[in-house]
Amino acid sequence: MMPNPLLDIRIGTMVRANLDDPAAYIKQILPLGFESIQPFFWQTLGGKDLPRLAGDIREAIGDADVSISSIGVFGNPLEDGEVDRGVLKAWETVIENAHLFGASMVSGFTGRLRGKKLTDSLPRFKEIWGPLAKRAADKGVRIAFENCAMDGNWASGDWNIAHNPDAWELMFNEVPDDNLGLEWEPCHQLVYLIDPMPQIRKWAPRIFHVHGKDATVRWDVIREHGVFGSLPFVQMRTPGFGDSDWTRVISELRLAGYKGAIDIEGWHDPVYRGDLEITGQVRALEYLKQCRGGASYLPNPV
Repeated sequence: MMPNPLLDIRIGTMVRANLDDPAAYIKQILPLGFESIQPFFWQTLGGKDLPRLAGDIREAIGDADVSISSIGVFGNPLEDGEVDRGVLKAWETVIENAHLFGASMVSGFTGRLRGKKLTDSLPRFKEIWGPLAKRAADKGVRIAFENCAMDGNWASGDWNIAHNPDAWELMFNEVPDDNLGLEWEPCHQLVYLIDPMPQIRKWAPRIFHVHGKDATVRWDVIREHGVFGSLPFVQMRTPGFGDSDWTRVISELRLAGYKGAIDIEGWHDPVYRGDLEITGQVRALEYLKQCRGGASYLPNPV
């Protein structure tokens, strides 16, 4: 059977690996049409047995044509608190065990020295991520940093330095290893009023994974209240409800040679959350498949 070129870019979703039974949740949602899964941990592994979890997830997927795009670890591995040390240990453990999931990528935050300006974190970034990049390369694993500021900025923050293209230049100068890249999404750029589209063309070689999350910039609020007023000037949205033209996004990714997944990151949309979470995700799944160019492929057209 000929490979389906549409699936060079799969449309999937994120799944909380800290759930009591992530495999059961995956089995429940797969009939909805997701093509990839990103299991992710918040900070530590929470006592999860990774080989067992990997086996349970692969069993849940079974014969379905669904890939594990990456494993997520979201925390701060640059600091030295008890939880932070657990985050670093989680990165090390997931890198060692990613192959059991059939994955060759681990993604998350870089970490940050809390309360310090961004550039103060660069020596610690090099100290931690230089060895981790080499450890990952030895295992055939790529590392992708999400471009989420977690409410931080250039002057201060708690979680992540990889939220700004100027910071990417500094990071990859400190640790230039080819297996370090980005887990990119337009949402986090729109939150800071950065046009996300030119980034794809410039940073494509470093875009290893894409999150399906968007944003709506509320220009009426900005004109009346500014960006530091009492009303939020931007809302995080599920794809299909935000400002980004994902047909353009996917087209630019394809032109740049991107092959991988766009995994929907839910839970943030002010409308499609809670009881409407899956409704929003299914709409995003359908929308992104349409933007990709359709959901079917005839290998021998007549």
